[in-house]
Amino acid sequence: HHECMTKAEDFEAETKSRGEELAAIAKAKVIIIEATGGAEEISYGGASFLQTASRSRLSSKADLAGFEVVRAVRDLARTQNSKALMLLSQRLSSVAHSHSADVFGKIKGLISDMIEKLENQAAADATHKSYCDKQLSETNSKKTEKTTEVEKLATKIDQMTAKSSSLKEEVAALQSALSKLMSSQAEMDKLRGEENTLYKTTKADLEQGLNGVQLALKVLNDYYAKDAAHVSASGSSSGIIGLLEVVESDFSKNLAEVVSTEEAAAAAYEQESKDTSVEKVTKEKDVEHKIKESAYLDKESAALSADRSNVQAELDAILEYLSKIEAECTEVAETYADKKAHREAEIAGLKSALDTLENETSLVQKRMAHRRFRGTGVLAA
Repeated sequence: HHECMTKAEDFEAETKSRGEELAAIAKAKVIIIEATGGAEEISYGGASFLQTASRSRLSSKADLAGFEVVRAVRDLARTQNSKALMLLSQRLSSVAHSHSADVFGKIKGLISDMIEKLENQAAADATHKSYCDKQLSETNSKKTEKTTEVEKLATKIDQMTAKSSSLKEEVAALQSALSKLMSSQAEMDKLRGEENTLYKTTKADLEQGLNGVQLALKVLNDYYAKDAAHVSASGSSSGIIGLLEVVESDFSKNLAEVVSTEEAAAAAYEQESKDTSVEKVTKEKDVEHKIKESAYLDKESAALSADRSNVQAELDAILEYLSKIEAECTEVAETYADKKAHREAEIAGLKSALDTLENETSLVQKRMAHRRFRGTGVLAA
């Protein structure tokens, strides 16, 4: 019984001592929290001195994550052959080695800024590409339109010019034919006049001779009619009268032929002159029409030439602008597709590095929270 009482007394004393120890620790904790906040901030940068034991291990892992991000950005810069990313990796390395406050935050800030810059550049490139595609498409379309218009106008002008030249040649030929026609008519008029003059002379001579023969026959017939005995005695009256009658017949026949020839020649002349007159009028009307048509074609051709000059001026301006926009938009060293792919790779790499930092930051925060919770638990126990 004495032994049991001794153990009970010992347990009660130990329990009392343990309670007093916990009360002292709790009181010390309160004092530390209330009295050492400023010194703790200066000494441990906001971390509880109870957390200091785990700080070095967490910091070494954070540093490792930071250096891993720097290496990843440097590798990305080399892969993409990017001077901007190489410069960024150097700045990240400088920050990582600085051991300054909030290293992760600064590294994340630098990477976020670069991502934003690259995304802005990508957006600007896309806008420029869209602008170039639109301008090149529209300008080439206008070039085709104006080129086709110039060619059509040139074809019309050539056709009109050729037609006008052909008409002028036809007019010249018609005028030459008219000149020959008039010359032929003049020659025909001259011959007709000479023929008519000869006819009149010949007719007058024949008529005069016929009249003379007829008068002589009358005299002889009258004479021999009065002296029938002389006619029967000599027998000469019949020979003379017969001869004169033959002459009269010849003169009458020749006169009739001359008159007939003159009438036929006159009729032919009249018909020829009429045909010539009709042909002359027809050719003159044709000349008038062709001259008028040629003048119209020349006028229209001149108007179309002016139109072509205006369209050509527009085409020249379009070609000048096209040359300018091609110089601005033509991809020489790197195509837009290649540049877009490189930039997307750079952004993806940086975002991956940023995710690494975000994950590591979250992990560190969880570990520190866990440490703080455990430390609090020890103090509260």
